Amino acid sequence: MSLKKAVGIIVLVLLIDQISKIYIKTHFALNDEYVIASWFKILFVENEGMAWGTVIPGAYGKIILTLFRIIILPLIGYWLNDAVQKNASKILIVAVALIFAGAFGNIIDSIFYGLLFDSSAGQIASFMPESGGYGTFLHGKVVDMLYFPIWKGYLPEWLPIWGGDYFTFFNAVFNIADTAISTGVGLLLVFNKRAFANSED
Repeated sequence: MSLKKAVGIIVLVLLIDQISKIYIKTHFALNDEYVIASWFKILFVENEGMAWGTVIPGAYGKIILTLFRIIILPLIGYWLNDAVQKNASKILIVAVALIFAGAFGNIIDSIFYGLLFDSSAGQIASFMPESGGYGTFLHGKVVDMLYFPIWKGYLPEWLPIWGGDYFTFFNAVFNIADTAISTGVGLLLVFNKRAFANSED
């Protein structure tokens, strides 16, 4: 698989990711939702930290996380280029391209969204507001909107630890970039042997 095709995958994912995020940011107030089905909703939330809403504590936690993402991205890019140059399997190249695109998509939010948008709390945000954005460079929040509450209910009492608790499956809210990363990692795990074969058949 050529580098040109891999870059095409990255560009396509980034376009879909950023267009969807900008649309949500400029049409939804924070926590607004649009119900498509009982098991699928568009729910606008902002993630200040890592996956699943995990936050690095402290005044510099957000900067540390963003800088870490920025450092990791060129390493993923090197891996992708190396895989192409070595004529690695299509599965590996597609997977790494998806991971790169997803990481890049969320980095854009983290670096620039605090400067480009005002707050979404209680209002629909404006793009490039005259009064300035809600944050500073490297302090943007990642926009999430895809929510699949497939099942909600109380767990059976006989279950250890969580028995009797109210539970939602699937409770995470995520975005296209997260989906790309998860898909890339999933391809590497499920098709491990084929992904890391020496070359294409």
